[in-house]
Amino acid sequence: MQKRRIIIDSYLNIIHYTGIILTLASVLMFSPLICLLFWPEEADMVTAFIKPAAAMLSLGLLSWLMFRKKNGRSLDIQQSAVIVVLSWITVCLFSAWPFMTIQKLNFTHAVFESVSGWTTTGLSVVDVERSCHLILFWRSIIQWAGGAGLAIIMLATIVGPAGPALGIAEGRSQQLVPQVRQSAKIVIMIYAGYALVGTIAYRLAGLDFFDAINHTFTAISTGGFSTKTASIGNWNSLSVEAVTLPLMILGSLNFLTAFLLLHGKTKAASKSGEVRLMLLLVPLCSIALFFLVCTSLYPSLSKSVRVAIFETVSALTTTGFSTVGYTNWNSFSLLMLIILMLIGGGTCSTAGGIKQYRIYVMYKSLIWQIRSFFLPRTTVTENYIWSGDQKDFISEARIRQIGTFLFLYLATYALGSLVIAATGVSLKDSLFEFASALGTVGLSVGVTGPHTSLVILWTEIVGMLLGRLEFFVVLSGIMKILGDSFKFVRT
Repeated sequence: MQKRRIIIDSYLNIIHYTGIILTLASVLMFSPLICLLFWPEEADMVTAFIKPAAAMLSLGLLSWLMFRKKNGRSLDIQQSAVIVVLSWITVCLFSAWPFMTIQKLNFTHAVFESVSGWTTTGLSVVDVERSCHLILFWRSIIQWAGGAGLAIIMLATIVGPAGPALGIAEGRSQQLVPQVRQSAKIVIMIYAGYALVGTIAYRLAGLDFFDAINHTFTAISTGGFSTKTASIGNWNSLSVEAVTLPLMILGSLNFLTAFLLLHGKTKAASKSGEVRLMLLLVPLCSIALFFLVCTSLYPSLSKSVRVAIFETVSALTTTGFSTVGYTNWNSFSLLMLIILMLIGGGTCSTAGGIKQYRIYVMYKSLIWQIRSFFLPRTTVTENYIWSGDQKDFISEARIRQIGTFLFLYLATYALGSLVIAATGVSLKDSLFEFASALGTVGLSVGVTGPHTSLVILWTEIVGMLLGRLEFFVVLSGIMKILGDSFKFVRT
């Protein structure tokens, strides 16, 4: 009986914190109603947001307040994983409601669009040219919030013992300052600052206010949803692309790196392995795309340079904006974009993918291993990389953990690609599309759309969630639920 009581108390605590997240997320569902100040003719669509917002608010408040007394116990990593998984799935389901009501999407398509938004992927089954302003703004809002992270929004608002574990469970293991809540607030402030500067810059570049704020939200969240079918290519503007590029890069930077840059510590930031890897990959891949692809497809030198740089940055930062289509790109160029999408952005950022930190650590471990062959057996070495202005010492256990993650990631990538290929899609297109889904990128070769098979869409939904929440969090949460269920039954 004692074991059952412990398990029950644990899940009451989990429900309490999940309720807090649902309550905060429900408030976001009212935000698209701001559009009615400018487009009052869309007032008949208000209930599509009010009903799910009220339902989620009620569920959240009930879970939060009813089990508030259970809030005295700190959360461990597994409990936090359960909270993160449950809250993300629940929020994605409620967020699909407006797409079903207004866009008349079926359940699968609505959930796909919602998951794509919250995971900051950007793959879409919505015809944006025929969508109302409320829906377009809602898509941008969920990408902006999804980039910040549900747990991070919670930590910036609520004081409690859940802080460190929730941050780690959502992939934010690094803190900018010692206090968890203060660190979360700084992240939100940096994020909001990006949004303000980006919106002003887009307006100066020629976009109207609605397009400016939507593209700012989806650029800094490395989400890639656009109000135009042709994405950033709709404007074919050097100034618009010049604004988008730094926003995508800022969104993909580790918040610790951004924090150092904002404090003028450029030397410390430049030591970061992630920054060095990005500074190597962007020019190298841009040059390769320019000479081997773009010069043969685009007659203008300036157009070739712009496309090469923009598509490289968009893929590596996992943003998913595009200025051109890929139907006439050769296999080399698509393979390069696939590799960039798999690598992804910085850890503790809004970007997806394997993450540059892990790639850099594995590269350094190879160097350390080769170097060890030439050292005396009795030599003791301390292997480290720079993380901001501090040394991050890398143990053998850390390398094994990263190696395990890489195996899971690539195995999932292979399996997902095979499932898509089994539906009749070419292997090349399957590899590209699932790399985009798993890396939460959003670039597409035309496989994903309103007429895509349900098998492909659900495969991509699973891939997007795994890519955003990361494998260990999902596995830990599922194992926690199954393990506790088994213990509860046995006792």
